[in-house]
Amino acid sequence: MTVNVVAPGPVRTDMFLGGKSDEQVRAIMAANPFGRLGEPDEIARAVAFLVGPDGGWINGQVLRANGGVV
Repeated sequence: MTVNVVAPGPVRTDMFLGGKSDEQVRAIMAANPFGRLGEPDEIARAVAFLVGPDGGWINGQVLRANGGVV
C-alpha cells in the first residue's frame, strides 16, 4: 500500500468560484504561470496516475497539481 496526496491549486469548480468576483478570479489566474485555472479533469488525472500501476513505486509524496504556482 502507498500513501500519497494531491494538493491542487485553484481549480474551476463551483466551490472555488463561489463568492469570488470576476476581478478576484482574474487576479488568481494572472498569478499562475499558465494564466488560467486548473480543470477538474486535470486533478482527476493526477489522482488516477498515483492510484494506477504507473504510481506503484511512489510513496509518501505530495503531488502539487497547481500549474506551477510556488
